[in-house]
Formats: sequence, structure tokens, C-alpha cells
Amino acid sequence: MTHATPDFPAGLSALAPDYEALLVDVWGVVHNGVTAFAPATDALARFRRETGGPVVLITNAPRPAAPIVEQLGQLGVPADAFDAVVTSGDVTRGQITRLGAAALYHIGPERDLSLYDGLDVRLVGAEDAEAICCTGLFDDYNETPEDYRERLSALAGRGLPLVCANPDLVVQRGADTIYCAGALASLYAELGGEVRQAGKPHAPIYEAAFDRLAEVLGRAPDRDRVLAIGDGLMTDIKGAVGQGVAALLITAGIHSAEFGAPDAPDPQMVADRLGRDGLAVRAVLPRLAW
Repeated sequence: MTHATPDFPAGLSALAPDYEALLVDVWGVVHNGVTAFAPATDALARFRRETGGPVVLITNAPRPAAPIVEQLGQLGVPADAFDAVVTSGDVTRGQITRLGAAALYHIGPERDLSLYDGLDVRLVGAEDAEAICCTGLFDDYNETPEDYRERLSALAGRGLPLVCANPDLVVQRGADTIYCAGALASLYAELGGEVRQAGKPHAPIYEAAFDRLAEVLGRAPDRDRVLAIGDGLMTDIKGAVGQGVAALLITAGIHSAEFGAPDAPDPQMVADRLGRDGLAVRAVLPRLAW
């Protein structure tokens, strides 16, 4: 079955007059984990400058906003491209607190340990844990979720809840595909474990993002005039649809192999995939540009 193809505008400038604010995914839209995409950051800066509307970056990064802002600068994202950053890590901290577990087993790289700064928890080994927080794989260059099956099966058998700090399944780091915490959370659920998630496409991160938009605008945003931009169908686009906001799909990100040439996606392939997933978008661009 074929589906009607969405609009393919020349750039964000064709859509900008219809929107007062942007919610923008980071990895795959603004950068690739190695370097910033200059046309994308220029487009965001021009939206802010020419419309006066705010840009909130909304990312499934499993760390608080402060280190992510620092990382953005290191990757070459200029400060005038955004007003605020909301992370899955920030929202996850609230979930950890509400969990009420004092002893937490961390699964993920050491670079994510800032997630726990200031929280009333102790990081312990798996045998002493009351709950689990997963920010990713310990070694995401060399490991896959299958390397964790036995360990996660034992933890699920003990009935420990797992808080997933990044619902993404995979991301592209340069030319490499890297598994994320969402892949381990999916396996944990498959093994019968309880999983709690806060990042996209789930509501808590959007509630935080709309709060930040309201701070910048000085009022609650009109959701009919908010545009979400992202490359992940089951995170960015599904999340936008769930929140009742329009979406702009970037096809040269995580799904690029599904849509033909990265810079010339096949409109019918895009439409058919959206139809299979029950998703709708306002428009499609290969890469974010003005």
C-alpha cells in the first residue's frame, strides 16, 4: 500500500512564518557526535533572529543540561543557535528521586556519572542494588545488547526496576552506529523487567521543554504554533505526534539508509514508512537548513 507523500520544502524558511517556537532534536539534526552541522545551526540562529521565536534543544542525552551545553560548544554549535537545552538526563533525575531507591546500580560509561550529582543515592554493584539506572553501554564502541542478556536476565529475575536515561535505540557517531540505553531497556522489558522512561517520545521530557519555552516566551506556547524537528521516527516524530505538535522530519539522520540517497530521499519511501508507523509530519528535509 502506498501513502500520500508529505511536503518537501526548500528549507526551514518556508515553514518559519507559521511557527513561534521550535523544539529541536540534537544528535542527527544539529550534530553527528563528532562535529556540528553548520547549515543546521545557521538555520536555527536565523529562525531566532528573523522570527524572534525561541529554540529549545530537546535531547535524549542521559546527562544534565550543563555538560551537554559544554559539549555543544566543543562540537562547534554556536550559542546563538538555541535558547535552552532540555535533556532526558534532567528528567531522569526526577524519576530516580521518585523511585525512592537508595542503592542504585549504574549501567553506562563513566562520562555519564554527572547524572547523579546531588542526588541522595549510592552507586553500588549489581548484587547490592535496589534499582538500576541505565545511561548506555559500558563500552558502546565494542559491545552490543546481547553482551548484557545474562546480566539483565538475573536483574529482571530479582524484580529490580530499571530507569532508562536515554530511550534512543541507536545513534550515528560519525560513520559508526552506536547502541544506546534504549536498546538495553528493550531487552530488559523482553526479559520481564520493569522499565521506566522519561525521554522522547515520553511525556515528561516534553513537559519540561514546554516549561522552558514558556519561560522564554513569557507565556504558555500555542502548541499549534510549535514545530518539532527530529530524525528519529519512534522518538522525535512519535513524541511530537503524541504532544499534538507539528513535526519536521530530517531524513539523513538515523533512518537515512531506509530512504534512498541521503541528500535525495525517495518521497514515496518516506511516505510509506510514515504510514506503516502511523505517523504524520508537516514536512520533510534531508538535512536541516534555512
